[in-house]
Amino acid sequence: VVGVVGFLQGEAAAAKCLAASGLKELNPAELYPVTRFLAMSAEATWLLKPQLGDWAQSLRYTGTQATVDFLASMFGRELMQAAGRNPRKMLQHIVENYRVAVSYGERGVLWTGDHSARFVMRRDFMPAPYHEGVLQAALEAVGAQDIQVHGRQLSLLDTEYDVSW
Repeated sequence: VVGVVGFLQGEAAAAKCLAASGLKELNPAELYPVTRFLAMSAEATWLLKPQLGDWAQSLRYTGTQATVDFLASMFGRELMQAAGRNPRKMLQHIVENYRVAVSYGERGVLWTGDHSARFVMRRDFMPAPYHEGVLQAALEAVGAQDIQVHGRQLSLLDTEYDVSW
C-alpha cells in the first residue's frame, strides 16, 4: 500500500500513509495486525482518490498492485509455480494462501462453470473493490483472458465475487 502511494504520489504521501498506521517503517518479513493495514489502506484511498477517480478505483488499484508485489515475492513465486498457467488452480491456491497469511475470515471457491467461479469471503475487513483488484491481477498473472470480476458486499464483512475468464 505504501509503495503504491509512494509511486503515484511521492515520498511525502507515502510517509503520511505509513504514519496513519502508527509505524515508522515496514519490515517485509513481519506480519502486522489488520488494524494497521486498514489504517494504511484508508489513508492510501484518500490520497489516491483524486488521481484515480474515486474510492472504488483507488481500492481496486491498491489490490491489484498488492497482488503484483506479492507475486514477485518468494511466497508469490511459490504460488505461481503451484498454479502454473491454470486460473482454476490459482483461485484454489489463493484460498490456501489466505489461510496461511491472515488470522481472520474464511475464503472459498464455488465452481460455476469451466471458466467461472464464485469466490466467497466471510469475515474479511477489506471492501469488495480491493479484492476485485486482487483477483483480477492473480488471474492476469496466470495468463487468463477476458477476465471479469464483480464483487458484491453482502454485509459489512462478507463479500462474494463472480469471476470468469
